[in-house]
Amino acid sequence: MIKHGEEFKREAVRIALTSGLPRERVASDLGIGKSTLNKWVSHYRPSDLVAAPQADLARENERLRLENRVLREEREVLKKATQFFASQRP
Repeated sequence: MIKHGEEFKREAVRIALTSGLPRERVASDLGIGKSTLNKWVSHYRPSDLVAAPQADLARENERLRLENRVLREEREVLKKATQFFASQRP
């Protein structure tokens, strides 16, 4: 069994809370179990590991993901409309 240091645990929790990735993915990438990561998150979360700048970046990242999804949907609608009107030419 590998013994991880405090710094590794804190960084793993920070990544889990700010990356936007599923915890399963974060745990897998770090080579630890999901339950281990969840235990660390519950233990270290109250200590405010996610600093204000990191939290701001996480919110901005989420906002940009949402905007990106909306723009992709709009682009798909425009593609379909273009195809429809192109097929209606006399």
